[in-house]
Amino acid sequence: MIVDATQLDAAHAYKLLIGSIIPRAIAWVSTRSADGVDNLAPVSFFTAVGRKPPKVSLSLQPRSDGVTLKDTFVNIRDTGEFVVNIATLPQADVVHRSAFEFDSEVDEFEALGLAKDSCEVVRAPRVKESPISLECVLDRIFAAEQGNDHVVWGQVVRFHIRDELYLDRGRIDTGAIPVFGRLAAEYNLVDNIFTTPLEQDVLEARQGRRMARLDGEPDDYSPIDTAGWSPSGSTRA
Repeated sequence: MIVDATQLDAAHAYKLLIGSIIPRAIAWVSTRSADGVDNLAPVSFFTAVGRKPPKVSLSLQPRSDGVTLKDTFVNIRDTGEFVVNIATLPQADVVHRSAFEFDSEVDEFEALGLAKDSCEVVRAPRVKESPISLECVLDRIFAAEQGNDHVVWGQVVRFHIRDELYLDRGRIDTGAIPVFGRLAAEYNLVDNIFTTPLEQDVLEARQGRRMARLDGEPDDYSPIDTAGWSPSGSTRA
């Protein structure tokens, strides 16, 4: 199958992107509005873009109406700061629920029953239960040529790392973090580690094997095109 990307609308392009670029790390982004309301949302168009100084990138689509800017973007634009929290498997459901389109006046930490912790530099709170959080100040914003998509670069000014995860020589004990990523409209648990080359019998044993579902749904299940999914990264139900 060859798909001409120039003929796709935003929704169909989004489907192909999220199904092709897998797995994607999830930035659980906390912000505080100019009026002091705290917001929390998952962003899976997320990566590191610099080392010195360390920088991260977030790509933010508008709300599910395709027009209204998400609170996360508005807060970053207006205050110049945000926090990237790393979530683990026990937080998966609340991460998913934090993608709901709450009213801008709602404190999403309170709505989701999450504890806050203070940052050193930025005013936005971090998620207390997250093992790693990155305090970020706005570096720059790129606007898409069409539509209301934006890319935000933030400079990391503080790393908050749980003590038992911080190893000698400035390493993080990644094997101790039950982190999960984003596939298309689903999630995947990172539960194995390897270096290359792998033994041939290991490769042969896994050839053609599907991912194991942890939720009991059939192999061909996908939330895409259900009532709860939207091509904006927001969750409707």
